Amino acid sequence: MLTAIVGINWGDEGKGRMVDLLSADYDFVCRYQGGNNAGHTVVNESGKFILNLIPSGILRPEVVNVMGNGMAIDLEHLHKELNNLRDAGVKITPDNLKISDRAIICLPYHVKQDILEEERLKDLKFGSTRRGIAPVYGDKYLKKSIRMGDLLNKEYLKKRVEQVVEWKNLDIAGGYKSIEFYAEDMYNWLLKYGEEMEEYICDVGIYLNNAVKNNKQIMFEAQLGALKDIDFGIYPYTSSSSTIAAYAPIGAGVPGLKLDRTIGIMKAYSSCVGEGPFTAEMFGEEAKALREAGGEYGAATGRPRRVGPFDIVASRYGVRVQGATMLALTKLDVMSYMDKIPVVTAYNIDGKITEEFPMGTDLDKATPVIEYVDGWKCDIGKCRKESELPREAYNYIKYLEEKVGSPIKYVSVGPERDDYLTMGEL
Repeated sequence: MLTAIVGINWGDEGKGRMVDLLSADYDFVCRYQGGNNAGHTVVNESGKFILNLIPSGILRPEVVNVMGNGMAIDLEHLHKELNNLRDAGVKITPDNLKISDRAIICLPYHVKQDILEEERLKDLKFGSTRRGIAPVYGDKYLKKSIRMGDLLNKEYLKKRVEQVVEWKNLDIAGGYKSIEFYAEDMYNWLLKYGEEMEEYICDVGIYLNNAVKNNKQIMFEAQLGALKDIDFGIYPYTSSSSTIAAYAPIGAGVPGLKLDRTIGIMKAYSSCVGEGPFTAEMFGEEAKALREAGGEYGAATGRPRRVGPFDIVASRYGVRVQGATMLALTKLDVMSYMDKIPVVTAYNIDGKITEEFPMGTDLDKATPVIEYVDGWKCDIGKCRKESELPREAYNYIKYLEEKVGSPIKYVSVGPERDDYLTMGEL
């Protein structure tokens, strides 16, 4: 079984929590894109963990975790994340963590370039996490990257660093008129943080193909959501990698394999970090109340998230481009304080009502068409069966399910690992 866990919306849907929960039935969990701009939060009996680079299956000792070729890896951040997990009692060895030799490395000059560009854009900025993600993926397609496998050949690595840093300074020192980076410093940085990673580096494609031959269960973990995908998201307010489920086997290192199941994750309301159009957005006290109820602050950055009602138009689009065969609805418990729950059912664009997700200037002009459904006004955190839900909560789930066009299988009703229920198990 090959399963992808992907975001339906703008990211921060609760993918890490669902990966941690469902990975109990899997042998492998693979991150296939993105870098330390991810903030996958998992709460279990050992505490609260925020995972930026390492797959969320790392909290289950029996699961092998793979960082695929589609990822961008900041070695210094990975070093810190590994140490933090180990300090918390998590066992990490080359037996349960594999890193693709083809994954690209995010270096300090990528972070610097990211910051410089956001500062240059000022009010026109895209809302970057300032962690170097766009520059490092840009370098990948310009064929100027340094890859994890390069760490295994020091002679080649040194020559490669010298060539790439000279080129990179044309942008940073020449174009932005900022500091110059030195090849020796970057080489030493790579040695300092890279040598400890060497025993984890391998051809994960061979490893995963062998796993499939042996009927192992593989889960692919996405970072961000459909609306942040470089091709199908709200361009240019996107990430710089493919967040789409179809890319999962490619980014994990097994492009010849096909997914058996795609589980899309979506919140019971909308949230977004960063700039760009967000049609469902609430403002003022209404937004503050929802943000506080949901604890909507970025796990990677701490930035307050923009929030709003569940957006059927955006979610239906996300379900379609992800090819979601089933859904998990997270944070349903957050809605318990509302008498009436707003839902965005359509967009108004220059007086024309549409239920299809637009792009470009049409999305910029879109305003929400809002309907209200009955709330339940009680604590649902102890519900573990569909039959224990208040009628209004059950109706809300079924309403969203019908509107987005895919069955809702899992529903979370709290932050803990076991705070969820499975629909259809009456």
